Amino acid sequence: MGQSADKTDLRALVTLLGVIFLNIAGFGVVIPLLPFFGHAFGADAWQITLLFSAFSFGQFLGEPFWGRLSDRIGRRPVLTLTIAGASLSYVALAFSPNIGLAMVARFVGGFLSGNISTLQGALADMTPPHERAAKMGLMGSAFSLGFMTGPAIGGLLAQPQLGPAGFHVPLFAAAGFGLASAAAVAAFVREARTPNRHAPKTSRLSALKEAFAHPVLSRILIISFVVVSGFAGIEATYGLWTEHRFGWGPRQIGFAFMGIGILGAVCQGVVNGQLVRRWGEVRVLTTGLGFMWVGMLVQGLSLNWVMAMVGFAAVCFGQSVCFPNLSALISKATSPDRQGEMLGINMSCNALARIGGPIYAGQIFSAVSPGAPFGLTALLIIPATWLALQVGRRVKTAI
Repeated sequence: MGQSADKTDLRALVTLLGVIFLNIAGFGVVIPLLPFFGHAFGADAWQITLLFSAFSFGQFLGEPFWGRLSDRIGRRPVLTLTIAGASLSYVALAFSPNIGLAMVARFVGGFLSGNISTLQGALADMTPPHERAAKMGLMGSAFSLGFMTGPAIGGLLAQPQLGPAGFHVPLFAAAGFGLASAAAVAAFVREARTPNRHAPKTSRLSALKEAFAHPVLSRILIISFVVVSGFAGIEATYGLWTEHRFGWGPRQIGFAFMGIGILGAVCQGVVNGQLVRRWGEVRVLTTGLGFMWVGMLVQGLSLNWVMAMVGFAAVCFGQSVCFPNLSALISKATSPDRQGEMLGINMSCNALARIGGPIYAGQIFSAVSPGAPFGLTALLIIPATWLALQVGRRVKTAI
């Protein structure tokens, strides 16, 4: 009986990780293409970064909505609906006739892609509390593998010399990945907990007040916001920066993300779990922030592409061991019937950070220097590290 249950749990975990891989691979196809997709419409740098912000604004609205809904009606129907809908948004993006409608397609896609907290909630549902940091690391590994595969495919399939039409094939590939992921959810994912359809509805504002009154959740939300806002600025300007510094195009950027994705998959799938078992979530979180800080400085001061990739690798390692532990700490600090909601608030705050990050990064990229976003992100990581040290002093009594 016990062995049968273990096999069922393992099958459910593998299925969920496969869904995450397919979903993020589709998302990753688009990332290295956006700067060049915007160029095809004659867009300026600030308009290109708005393509990133529009998606994040949709996520900001979608994350708490879908997370709360999944607590009430179950993870499976929410995941099926949102993943399938997000897939169709890639098709809409492919046929956008101008940059304005492309932003609308990105916003809708972002709202429907606001299901990361639902995926995290599904994983937390099937995992004992003491194993969640390691399992969140496996989830991060699936993210990294998808993010490795997607940009490489996007870079290989894109033909920017053809204008907007040169991006149709990779965008259709992104839609195909998403539809396959939705089909996998509908066919194989099962609920690991009984949905609470009669749970009292709480407004986003009251849930946010509750989260910020918590001694651990409040600091984790601020850490996530500070770090993500800086990192999102780098993500939005990375293609423009490498084009400016090294003359890179979609193919080179896609392969760079592929290499970093391999590193992230190993770190999150193997290294993070071992580090957490030895040192605990808070120490690993603080170390990850330190690596991100060093990596940002190395990239900003890089003299050649090799040095830049070393800095990029340091950032990747830091992020890979940082964010799974943030999610694990939130899930451990929250009751089972509120995990989707609280993880949704965290992802919503991250989405809000991703709205502002690309906007101000695009501005300082143009007004100050192409390397300025790296320095700003390194500066933002300093207060985030201080808050992580505070979490370490409070986590034993709060959790």
